[in-house]
Amino acid sequence: MIKVTRLNDSPIYVNSSLIEFIEETPDTVITLTTGKKIIVKESVEAVIQSILEYHAKISQYISIEK
Repeated sequence: MIKVTRLNDSPIYVNSSLIEFIEETPDTVITLTTGKKIIVKESVEAVIQSILEYHAKISQYISIEK
């Protein structure tokens, strides 16, 4: 899960596996595979960085467990 911020400053945690695509319109809109759209304050680049960091942590955890 990654943490992003809605436009009203409330944090929300999103399952990054459910993200279908991210676009700037100019707000950042995350579209999930369910069709739900979430508008967030973070830039597309920041959301992608959060996803990469999350997956790196998962990979690190898996390699420790082996």
